[in-house]
Amino acid sequence: MGLRPIRARDAAEWRAVRARNAEWLRPWEATLPGESFEAGRAPSFRSMVRILRRQARAGTSLPFVVTYREGERDRLVGQLTVGGITLGSARWAQIGYWIDRAYAGRGIIPTAVAMATDHCFFVLGLHRIEISIRPENTPSLRVVQKLGFREEGLRPRYLHIEGAWRDHLAFALTREEVPEGLLTRWRRMRGASSGVDVDSRQ
Repeated sequence: MGLRPIRARDAAEWRAVRARNAEWLRPWEATLPGESFEAGRAPSFRSMVRILRRQARAGTSLPFVVTYREGERDRLVGQLTVGGITLGSARWAQIGYWIDRAYAGRGIIPTAVAMATDHCFFVLGLHRIEISIRPENTPSLRVVQKLGFREEGLRPRYLHIEGAWRDHLAFALTREEVPEGLLTRWRRMRGASSGVDVDSRQ
């Protein structure tokens, strides 16, 4: 699998994946308070890319798509965004992600999160990565548990989702906790649990 910057020509494939997964993703995606549910849903692909590119130029966001190789083709199977990048004395960021339901459970998103975290720690020089997840989102909770993110507690009414303010659990990881890199640790854990060479399964 891989990560690469999102681009305008991803529009058709991105829309197709999102359409197939509308019900799968609906309970976890942010809405805008004070508007109807449909009016408050995410912007169009073109608007989203324009916003993400502006944030990337400002150095506050890293917008990626998650890809998975099938045959000779890298298929778009999800999205991962490093957001809220803060430098100075804080040096932290947040990660959010989603995946096509047909590809869930294959270790794709944990690998993508590990790759993005290592980039933040060892290329951008950040110190802390946070991920916030609704307590009901069992598949996403498994991602942070597999990767060893620390649970730091409940954030009451943290984000507006499906027309209401929803509680989230906060998870975090600092650079000192993964001196060898999160991807290296994740691959070692996968190899130990499966008994196979992890690299051959990426």
